[in-house]
Amino acid sequence: MRRPSVWKTAFGLKRAVVEDVCVENDERLVVSVRPHSRELDRCPYCRRRCPGYDLGEGRRRWRTLDVGTMLAYLEADAPRVSCKRHGVVVAAVPWARHDSAFTRQFEDQVAWLTVQASKTAVSELMRIAWRTVGWICRRVSDEALATRDLCSGLTRIGVDEISIRKGQRYLTVVVDHDTGRLVWAAPGRDRRTVEKFLDLLGKQ
Repeated sequence: MRRPSVWKTAFGLKRAVVEDVCVENDERLVVSVRPHSRELDRCPYCRRRCPGYDLGEGRRRWRTLDVGTMLAYLEADAPRVSCKRHGVVVAAVPWARHDSAFTRQFEDQVAWLTVQASKTAVSELMRIAWRTVGWICRRVSDEALATRDLCSGLTRIGVDEISIRKGQRYLTVVVDHDTGRLVWAAPGRDRRTVEKFLDLLGKQ
């Protein structure tokens, strides 16, 4: 491997070092990586530097975006650290969310595609299980919601219901009339469902 920078750019590895690249059984591309020194030994929750605990279960792999028709993986050590606040946990890596077997790039693409197409179409295109699509969307959504307040700055809202499946199954949705973005959604279409949003919004 003569040009590690090419692989770093291709897989979006801004805070990692590419050590090696190989092809397994003519069907899997495996890129061996390690975090930059400033990214080592960090808690995946609070991102603080922590003392090392052990080597964990050794090296592990994260599925990343395919290279043409070939499946691609990042491979690295997965040591554990001892965080004073969160206990013994697997150290954070810059290319993936905690407790995920996929890279951020892979998960972000799955989440975007799911907004544009059905879960079945996304699972076939990305070559993952149907249920995995839902789990990925949950991780991406939870991370996004943790960094922003969707109710901040609301002045005009619209509340409506939509049918999501056969058998009279509905969602109540709330949108921001000024921006057109979705603010909140929950199963149901009765008064109690709307009151859940009002409780979230708060008296102020």
